[in-house]
Amino acid sequence: MTRLTITLSDERHRALREAAIKRRKTIGQRIEKSPEFYGIKSTRSAEELLAKARRRASLRETEALRIAVDATRAARRR
Repeated sequence: MTRLTITLSDERHRALREAAIKRRKTIGQRIEKSPEFYGIKSTRSAEELLAKARRRASLRETEALRIAVDATRAARRR
């Protein structure tokens, strides 16, 4: 597992700590889940998801890619 050091304002740190406490999680656990919440995936993970979707829907690569990009953008806007 990789370690990461970040700098946060006191206000952001306090808000993150409070959110973690409310959910009975550590700050690290909250941060670890954040990319999933925002739909951020590694390239490999996204490619695997795209391949799976293509197999299920019998789509051409360009069609599957367009749908994946649209879905990712929609998730990031939330």
